[in-house]
Amino acid sequence: MTVLTPKPPTASLSAARRSTLATVRAYVALTKPRIIELLLITTLPVMFLAAHGLPPLWTAVATLVFGTLSAGSANALNCYIDRDIDATMRRTRRRPLAMHEVTPRNALIFGVVLGVLSTLGLGLTVNWVAAGLSLAAILFYVFVYSMLLKRRTSQNVVWGGIAGCMPVLIGWAGITGRIDWAPVVLFGVVFFWTPPHTWTLAMRYREDYAAAKVPMLPVVAGERRVVLESVAYTWATVLCSLLLWPVAGTTPFYAVVAAALGAMCLWEVYRLLGRLNAGKTGVALRPMRFFHWSNAYLALLFLAVAVDSLL
Repeated sequence: MTVLTPKPPTASLSAARRSTLATVRAYVALTKPRIIELLLITTLPVMFLAAHGLPPLWTAVATLVFGTLSAGSANALNCYIDRDIDATMRRTRRRPLAMHEVTPRNALIFGVVLGVLSTLGLGLTVNWVAAGLSLAAILFYVFVYSMLLKRRTSQNVVWGGIAGCMPVLIGWAGITGRIDWAPVVLFGVVFFWTPPHTWTLAMRYREDYAAAKVPMLPVVAGERRVVLESVAYTWATVLCSLLLWPVAGTTPFYAVVAAALGAMCLWEVYRLLGRLNAGKTGVALRPMRFFHWSNAYLALLFLAVAVDSLL
């Protein structure tokens, strides 16, 4: 007769902890933390600009915390909507829904709960203008971008990117309770920055988007058109960034930094065009160089906004 040896209690507890941690990690992954980091990078500096210096600590913390929940809500709901796409694409097939680590129903509930908490939290602790803008960003990202634009038009990230611009307005409204021209200018910076940033990533993963039948511009257009449009949008980004100097009355420090960063960003996008003119194509174009530099550009530009506000 076989005698079954019971597992030690410590082993069972250890397995339970691992299971709990894995579940927590899966739900955190649904919120796409790396995207949230980029959104927060644009939120806090605008609060410095609105406050003409250090913003009130509680307001800043509350805006960032509930802003994080808001972005997490939009991203979790996007994962729910795009679960079929994510399972097809190599870049996204390890996301929680694609890996069946979270059920679609639970992901939907999670996203809705985060959205409710973020909206009420901002309204009760900051102000209802910021809360309304936050809710508008969630609804726009889910219904306009994810459900309407993403699978239907190559202009998906152009207009869908509006949702990613909203943290600029939310940060400003969190301090002032209103919208002014300065945050509108920075809204424009993020708006023009988004297409070339996203398109160069899509150039690298073109086959993924094609397999998922997502009509990103690099899927439906030739590389020359994508690169030339990226050049145009980069120029618009840089010129819009310089407009903040007269509109917001920043010091020459911001103007110099914005000009230098803009020159480097233009240099990189023209290098991409140069490789194309030299006959490079596909991976040899190295579009991810511009993608990574554009991340650094946006972070450093908004850091300059914060530093300038303290001068």
